[in-house]
Amino acid sequence: MRFVNTMVLVMMAINSFAQTVDPYAEPDENYDSWNALATNLAYASLALGLLIALGYFIRFATTKGSKEKYDFINKYEINSLWVAVIVLIIGGCFYANSSITHTTTVLIGVRIFVTAAMGLIVAVIVQNLLKFYYPFYIEKRLKVLRYMPRVSPKTGKPMKLLSEEEEDAYLDEGMQAEENVFSVDYDVWKDEETGYIQIEKYAGHLHAIQCPECNYQTFKLVREEIVRQPTETDEGEITKHYQCGYCGYKAKKTVILKQQTKAEHSTATA
Repeated sequence: MRFVNTMVLVMMAINSFAQTVDPYAEPDENYDSWNALATNLAYASLALGLLIALGYFIRFATTKGSKEKYDFINKYEINSLWVAVIVLIIGGCFYANSSITHTTTVLIGVRIFVTAAMGLIVAVIVQNLLKFYYPFYIEKRLKVLRYMPRVSPKTGKPMKLLSEEEEDAYLDEGMQAEENVFSVDYDVWKDEETGYIQIEKYAGHLHAIQCPECNYQTFKLVREEIVRQPTETDEGEITKHYQCGYCGYKAKKTVILKQQTKAEHSTATA
């Protein structure tokens, strides 16, 4: 967004300059220095953009463990691709203006203005793709990584993912409370041969889901209201408030919280 605002200011400045210069002024015939500089900046920007994207995918490929890959995608992928695209667009703008020949200052200003405008349009299109469409692709990959069978470090065999009811025996009261209000979700994997337990922590409601109104992946839980706290004898109740970040559609859902149970024992490994 900061880049878009900067581009708008640059375009306004160029447009203002082009309107104030003398269209009948004698043209400057020496553009070799500018063309060489623009070409070098274009190649440097294009190389840097490709290196940023390539660096991300190399780091991802060398990240070990499904949970670690899950967290890496969540934290870096969209931002890394956005930065790479912006650098590539800047390189394209320099390259488009690296072959200026004998012409007037006004035409040069118009050429730069049009190039900046096209770059801005491309940036906005890519930004919308990354914000509203790309999350569909990311969510599918994250789901595969999250539920990919974990291998026990004790036996080298696949472990079992415990159900919601089974995992309570391995979560302490604080962990269960986090799950009850949907702030955190825990997955518990168990090596049934040795009893080894691996607990993984995930954000409970930070991921956007598909909006029922506009169908974009921009529907998020924005607020939770506990209507009734669960006890050891009675179920609780919570109201979840959702809002779409694109179309503004709002909805709420009532969820029943299960009764509190005391953990028999707790084993957690990072």
